[in-house]
Amino acid sequence: MEDDRGRSTSVIEIADVTKVHRGGDLAIRALAGVGLVVRQSEFVAIMGASGSGKTTLLGILGLLDRPTSGSYRLVGEEVAELDELRRSRIRGRRIGFVFQACNLIPRSTAYKNVELPLVYASVPARERRSRVLEALAEVGLSDRVGHAPAQLSGGEQQRVAIARALVVNPSVVLADEPTGNLDSTSAREVLSILERVNASGATIVMVTHSTEVAEHASRVVLLADGVVVADGPIGRSTVAGGVT
Repeated sequence: MEDDRGRSTSVIEIADVTKVHRGGDLAIRALAGVGLVVRQSEFVAIMGASGSGKTTLLGILGLLDRPTSGSYRLVGEEVAELDELRRSRIRGRRIGFVFQACNLIPRSTAYKNVELPLVYASVPARERRSRVLEALAEVGLSDRVGHAPAQLSGGEQQRVAIARALVVNPSVVLADEPTGNLDSTSAREVLSILERVNASGATIVMVTHSTEVAEHASRVVLLADGVVVADGPIGRSTVAGGVT
């Protein structure tokens, strides 16, 4: 996706976003005026120490939460103030999620888990089948279509979760610590898939605490105390921010 001057267009644009969590007389400011632009086909890692606001930011980007104030434009559409029905529809059409815990349905097969977002979107059965099989093939699981999660390794389960995220052809894939529960071999496999997906044109925003994992992204955004303190290629400024 490019503008008339040949530049990649923005998929995510947030400006002066704040998030305050309230409980009784307490008010905790999780985000304090964050601005961020992510362009088509970027691979961005969000890093920061525990409590820095990175998970809160990802929740807002995924329309799972809404900002207390500020603007959020997703593929050109202002979404910060939309009602929950509109937000749900946009999530199903625009966003693919990959979580640290794979969140697969235990008694459903890999096929059924990947198919679920298309069922919710009322995609016809024949089209669902072709898209599910294509997504599972993309993550190297064509031979695991009928397997339940308990019959899959941790890495295979995460690959099913990635296929589920990709099957909706999202504008952006949001990944929250996608390798956090995996051994090193499975983690490398998952990161290789994300790199390949990104190379094919998908936009990826990934939260991670690991500098080694973040090195797979082309750009790193470092949060501290709810604000962006560094934004660019991974380097000394990121490591100096206290992320390990």
